[in-house]
Amino acid sequence: MVRDPVVRDDAPDLETVLGALHDEDCRAILAQLTEPRTARALLERCDVPRSTLYRKLDQLVEATLVQEGTEIREDGSHANRYELDFEEVVISRNEQVDLELEIKRPSRRADEQLAEMWSEVRKEL
Repeated sequence: MVRDPVVRDDAPDLETVLGALHDEDCRAILAQLTEPRTARALLERCDVPRSTLYRKLDQLVEATLVQEGTEIREDGSHANRYELDFEEVVISRNEQVDLELEIKRPSRRADEQLAEMWSEVRKEL
């Protein structure tokens, strides 16, 4: 079943998000994502080995702090593109003194929602 891209039901656990935010390489990658970038562009900007970069990007995607998409190129050689997928991360405690996590997301444009839906459909095929 394809998930509805308008509904964000992929909330990570607190440890996953804190682990990514605590990691120095992950923070360096986040700092370079002022605009969507490919892994190649991130390699040029971050002082991390290629294998480390891909591991850290996976960690950030799993934490839902970074969204992975596809950059369509005219020459047919498509590339993965990464962009920030949060505006704010809020950690608070409830009345039971449990920590709660809230990730405030940027609103999605219609073309972004369509691209995400298409990506989910392709995964199902």
